[in-house]
Amino acid sequence: MLRMRSEELIQAGMPVTVGADQRVMEVQLLAEGHWINSKQKLDFKRGIKTYPLPQQSVYILTNQEVTKLYQSAEGNADREIDPLVPFAVYSASESTQCRANIDKMFGMHCAILGSTGSGKSGTVAAIIHSVLEHKHEEQTISPQIIIIDPHGEYGSAFKDRAMLYRAYGESTDEESDSIEIKLPYWLMSSDEIASLIIGKTESSATNQNNVVYKALSHARMVAAGIVKPAPSAFGDETIAALDDKEEVQTLEDFDTSNVLAFNRDKPRRFCWDEFENHIRFIQGAKTAGPLHVTKTATDLNKISIPSVLDKLKVLRQDTRLSFMMSNWNSQDEDFNLAQILNQLIGRGVIPEEDEGGTLTKDINIIDISGLPNEIAGPLVAMIARILFQYKVHQNNEEKLKDPLLIVCEEAHRYVPDKGDAQYGAAQEAVKRIAREGRKYGIGLMLVSQRPADVDSTVISQCGTWVVLRLTNSADQQHVSRFLPDGLSGMVGALPILSQQEAIFVGEGAALPSRIKIRDLTSEQLPRSNTIPFAEGWFKERLTEEELSAICERMI
Repeated sequence: MLRMRSEELIQAGMPVTVGADQRVMEVQLLAEGHWINSKQKLDFKRGIKTYPLPQQSVYILTNQEVTKLYQSAEGNADREIDPLVPFAVYSASESTQCRANIDKMFGMHCAILGSTGSGKSGTVAAIIHSVLEHKHEEQTISPQIIIIDPHGEYGSAFKDRAMLYRAYGESTDEESDSIEIKLPYWLMSSDEIASLIIGKTESSATNQNNVVYKALSHARMVAAGIVKPAPSAFGDETIAALDDKEEVQTLEDFDTSNVLAFNRDKPRRFCWDEFENHIRFIQGAKTAGPLHVTKTATDLNKISIPSVLDKLKVLRQDTRLSFMMSNWNSQDEDFNLAQILNQLIGRGVIPEEDEGGTLTKDINIIDISGLPNEIAGPLVAMIARILFQYKVHQNNEEKLKDPLLIVCEEAHRYVPDKGDAQYGAAQEAVKRIAREGRKYGIGLMLVSQRPADVDSTVISQCGTWVVLRLTNSADQQHVSRFLPDGLSGMVGALPILSQQEAIFVGEGAALPSRIKIRDLTSEQLPRSNTIPFAEGWFKERLTEEELSAICERMI
């Protein structure tokens, strides 16, 4: 902070003298350097052991000295492969590259925050492009990066290095070679399925949860060949003869111990028809003398069966969700778990026309644009949980060979700082990665324009922060609570940062710094530019044929 000496005198109620025309600079000490004469190098590290004394001189650094200082602070990591990746320049010395330690930045999670138009998506693209360009002894890097893209903007930025999957429908981009992703519903845990079917918190949520959990356990055990299928109509004599209509009827070679040991949360296939039959013809049934009949409307409403069946019907009929809701039965030849995981973490290999060789596609982009929030939440939860479970079940050698980075763009959409049940499963899945992912080699990059709306537990676990311009005071205050290194004072600079300028702090940064993100070509940038109104309004209006084509994509 810079101020005049006269301001202090005025605040203290003292007269302003002629000698008070002095400038006072207030600095915060964060690190110190020691010159090692034997090695002729500066050893610069965070933390203060020796504080400067009063009356000691203060010197202004030259540009050359600033460059040497930053280079010394970044140092050379004592690793076989250099983890320092240049992605920006320092604002204090624009000739000096700013290098991020990606081992710390990704391994301990990072947050990219900034208001709309501050260059947030461009910063994400700059970091990933910088990683893709990183080499070791002429060997090309092969990162495992999964981008959850809610606006369909990253496909154009990584055409040559990314596999693009869309969640539903046909692509609206004629140049896109996107593939419709297959993420079947049976991958979901019981909580994720309950979140999908029940939706927002309701007074009857507990009853609805119980209905869903019972039907899910039954449907999965039927598919596994442990219990008998539910009837498909009323009037079943076997059910009518039971004292307890919900009593589990095991097949031969199985008994109650197998039922009790069954884990309904594992990604096992099951049939929606069996799920629905259990709700309608077992949970919703009663005995009237020797007959197996439906319960009264009042009894059905008490346990919320009609609302569960209605919501399930709506979901199954929604064409946007065909990638997830298409029914499975035992005769189907559908993806197995390994094939599904390959969509998320597999590498695409395509021929290179010019070189005559092959090109590796290391980034997997999942385009969920157009999906409603109540679907996006459980979908992100499923992806995060499956990837975390995949890492948990690796041995140590496999973990070392296969670190993953999940980029959560617009994180406030599916890990919001609010308690709606529709977000509960996503919050828990991402929270677990934030808390435990470092041990298993799975990192998070949270991207948001509203940090105040992102779950506090998740965002506080981020060890590295790239904060671009933030104009909202609530967001600035929220960021100041979590900034490491006691740097809350830097928040004052956030509203006046220019385009592509950011505060870079935390484990991945050598020093807390103000930086300028590298420039990218138009082909490397995400498609996130604001549509120009003036230019658009001088062009020809859409024709009736173009309007019809758009309507075809809508229905």
